[in-house]
Amino acid sequence: MIRIAAVGDIHLGPDSRGLLRPAFGTLPECADVLLLAGDLTRHGTPDEARVVADEIRGLGVPVVAVLGNHDHHDDRPGEVSELLRDAGARVLEGEGTVVDTGGARVGVAGTKGFGGGFPGRSAGEFGEPVMKEFVRHSRECADGLRTALERLAAEDCDARVALTHYSPVPETLAGEPLEIYPFLGSYLLAEAIDTAGADLAVHGHAHAGTEHGMTTGGVKVRNVAQPVIGRAFHVYHLPVRERVGTGSGARPAG
Repeated sequence: MIRIAAVGDIHLGPDSRGLLRPAFGTLPECADVLLLAGDLTRHGTPDEARVVADEIRGLGVPVVAVLGNHDHHDDRPGEVSELLRDAGARVLEGEGTVVDTGGARVGVAGTKGFGGGFPGRSAGEFGEPVMKEFVRHSRECADGLRTALERLAAEDCDARVALTHYSPVPETLAGEPLEIYPFLGSYLLAEAIDTAGADLAVHGHAHAGTEHGMTTGGVKVRNVAQPVIGRAFHVYHLPVRERVGTGSGARPAG
């Protein structure tokens, strides 16, 4: 089995230095890779990013991350990403990476994603320029995720995971006010996942949401925001495959 540890929305700052390190230090015993689903900082400052970097440096397992909206707040996402990369993390935005766990190859495609809503209650690329820009950004994020997953299909991966900050499905938002669903995710992400195929999708962002969901195409979705999972990380298990096809593929356990 492939062991995927994941968490999002850890929101670290200078006063939380060392908070997660003891738990993260146990990762080599229970996981093959750690996925960070965005909102790693509180306000996206370099000082906060350095705290995150110290938490993940030299963990003994590969770390793959996407940024969240909080990580963009200070308008310095490039600096945040670079500090995380200096600590050994692979930070993705419309890209994919392959992690060799020793016994299997895991492909991870990542994007922050964006809002817009879900079928029947979603925003359209119409009207004022700012509205069109909003929807266009959401579509660009989803297109980047789809392209990254498709490229990973040619990499002979044993499993593929979609890593986002915003949610691809409304089910994992249950518990949040309905009025803010359009700002918590977009169906375009789910369309990308179902079109390109994945074995698991993980996201954060919805602190009051629900852990379990599923895309229309049958890909299991997990909300790993720390307030939802209630721990430093949660581990999901995927069966080892000789090759993952271009469809939605096998469904993960857990």
